[in-house]
Amino acid sequence: MEPFVLDKNVSGGGTRPTGHGAPDPLLLYIEPWKRTFSQLTAGFTTRHGGIGQEPYATLNCAYHVGDDAGAVLENRRLVTRKLSFPLEAWTCGEQVHGKDVAVITSKDRGRGLLDRQSALQDTDGLVTNVPGVLLTSFYADCVPLYFYDPAKQVVGLAHAGWKGTVAGIAVSMVEMMEQEYGSRREDIRAAIGPSIGDCCYEVDEAVMKHVRVWLDGPEGNDKCNPLASKQIYTSAANGKTMLNLKECNRHIMMKAGILPDHIECTTWCTSCHPELFFSYRKENGITGRMASWIGLEER
Repeated sequence: MEPFVLDKNVSGGGTRPTGHGAPDPLLLYIEPWKRTFSQLTAGFTTRHGGIGQEPYATLNCAYHVGDDAGAVLENRRLVTRKLSFPLEAWTCGEQVHGKDVAVITSKDRGRGLLDRQSALQDTDGLVTNVPGVLLTSFYADCVPLYFYDPAKQVVGLAHAGWKGTVAGIAVSMVEMMEQEYGSRREDIRAAIGPSIGDCCYEVDEAVMKHVRVWLDGPEGNDKCNPLASKQIYTSAANGKTMLNLKECNRHIMMKAGILPDHIECTTWCTSCHPELFFSYRKENGITGRMASWIGLEER
C-alpha cells in the first residue's frame, strides 16, 4: 500500500482558499506514521497551492531556484500553517549533495527560514529531539529520507541525490541518531519519499561504479543479493542504466541496521507526474522545489 497519501481534506487539487487569498497547499502525508504516532508530523509538498508564477508555479518552497523570495516565504507560511506549526519552526540546511548531518537544537530553530545564508551550510541531513522544530529540505527528483525513533523521540530528515546516496547519507543519519541520542537501530523507523523512479532515471557508468560499492553482488539485484527485495538497476537499450534510487537507499538503510519492515517506501515518481510534482529532469532544470518536512508537535 502506498504510504505517501494525498490530503483528503483538500478538494480540487489544492484550490480551496486558505482565507488569506492563496490556494490551500496540497500535501502528502506518511499515512502509516500519521495513524500510529500522534505527536509526529511528516510528509511532502506538491506543486499545488500557494502562490507563484511559471516556471515555479505554484508551491515552490526553495529560495535557490530564482523564484521571488516573497512568494517562497508565503508558501512556507501556508505549509506550516496547515501543519499547525508557527512559521518560525521552519528549519533547513543549505544542501550540497553531501552526507554531513547537523544536530538541531532549540537555538537553531528557524535557520534558513528567511534566506539561504542563515541556513545550516553544507548540510544535507538534520536530526533533532526538540519538539516544535520543523525540519525541512527541498527536492525536484532527489530522494527525501525520513527517520523517526519513537523510543527516544528523535526525528531526522535527509536529502539524497545520487551523490548523497552513494556517499551513504542514510548511514550517517543512523549513526548520528545513535551517537547523539542513544537510538537503537532496531527502533528506528524510516521512510523514502517521492522522487524520480527507475522508469525515468537513466545514468551512466560514472554513477554506477559508485552504486555498486553498496551492493553485495555483481548484478545488484535479488538474484545475488538477499538484502535487496527488488531490482536496484537494469540495463537500458543504449548501454546506459536505469537506476532505482529509492531501492538503493532502502538497501543502504537495511545495511545500516534498520529493520526491513520498519521502512516505508513510496511508488510516486516525480518525473512521471509533472502535474503533481516539480521535476528537474522533466523540466530541463528550470522549475521549483517541493519540501519534505518532519517534526514533533509541542504538547
